Amino acid sequence: MDLTEPLVELIRRASTDLPADVEAELRAARDREEAGSAAASTLTAILENVALARARSQPICQDTGTPIFHIRYPAGMSAGQLRAQAEAAVAEATRRAYLRPNAVDSLTGRNSGNNLGIGFPVFHMEEWESDALEVALLLKGGGSENVSIQYSLPYEPLKAGRDLEGVRRVVLDAVHRAQGEGCAPGILGICIGGDRGTAYTYAKMQLLRPLDDVNPVPELAALEERLLRECNELGVGPMGFGGKTTIFGVKIGAAHRLPACYFVTVAYMCWACRRARMEVRGGTVTYA
Repeated sequence: MDLTEPLVELIRRASTDLPADVEAELRAARDREEAGSAAASTLTAILENVALARARSQPICQDTGTPIFHIRYPAGMSAGQLRAQAEAAVAEATRRAYLRPNAVDSLTGRNSGNNLGIGFPVFHMEEWESDALEVALLLKGGGSENVSIQYSLPYEPLKAGRDLEGVRRVVLDAVHRAQGEGCAPGILGICIGGDRGTAYTYAKMQLLRPLDDVNPVPELAALEERLLRECNELGVGPMGFGGKTTIFGVKIGAAHRLPACYFVTVAYMCWACRRARMEVRGGTVTYA
């Protein structure tokens, strides 16, 4: 089955429309702010932009980001073929202007023009026992990527030790450092543990979680709730203009680590949390 066109549609949906839970949180954030304030005006403008992008099927943000694919496929399906079809879909979505050409050669500075290049887009592929194919897509913009950060605990400047209190301290520091540069209000995907490379991957995977889910690990669920409250008490606000909503989601995962290492990795996501999901079962394609 050639999935190129369904994958183009997945990209279009991710680029031009926000998930319902994300848009609902932005509306709730606007309603919390004082009428006429810079925060309320900013969130109103964001929501107007979201509505226009949806109506016109145009990108929500001019920076359409790095396409990050998480693909889970049944036994017997060719991973190589899936990747080739996804790459063809990315090139076609770029031609149709659902994606901006973003893949730049780091040595020459040349843009490939079709969002294809070494390590671009990003693929995470896994064979699983289900007979369905699942493709999750995250479009990760550069502004939020620039303020993502990794700490190695213990972190002496904050007296952050190798425990959940230490995690809490560095996450609050990350949000304070970002101010409005990550296009707040944002969502935090956090990984405790892992190595320096896989920790960022795992942190970004947290951004695929629905905003209203509850972490199955009680300690992490409690920390997510506390950090959400405390990040907003920093008062950074939408785009750094001040206000009640700086972060509207905190999602934490924990990975095994080496005894010598204790990394805390924060993948900051801007308000334009562009994620979409596609399932193929028995030849039928559904989107979520």
